[in-house]
Amino acid sequence: MPLKVLDATLATFDGVFEKFRAESPKNKANFILLLADVDPSTNLSWCPDCVRAEPVIYKKLEASSDDIALLRAYVGDRPTWRTPQHPWRVDGRFNLIRWENDAIKGRLEDHEAHLDHKIASLLYGN
Repeated sequence: MPLKVLDATLATFDGVFEKFRAESPKNKANFILLLADVDPSTNLSWCPDCVRAEPVIYKKLEASSDDIALLRAYVGDRPTWRTPQHPWRVDGRFNLIRWENDAIKGRLEDHEAHLDHKIASLLYGN
């Protein structure tokens, strides 16, 4: 399967990210997806935007015949994410990030990460 998925938490991110970075030149595209943790009471992410976007993102990436890597970075529960000192908080939004040559090449924010054409644009660069 061309889609390779790695999962990381705040505690494991550095090690997983190093593996992701080392393998990134082998892939046609590399993505980092910031996700809210799953709420055990619902078995869904506590973030409605994540619930809406995840299936669309996975479907689009899995449909590609190219080698693609996806690093899912779980941000924690709602109180953890809401902490202003959270190391991944840039603007308080969840993002799908295209990672290329050790830099962010593009990103979709929470309000657009569920849109098929936006994902395709990020994936294929058009």
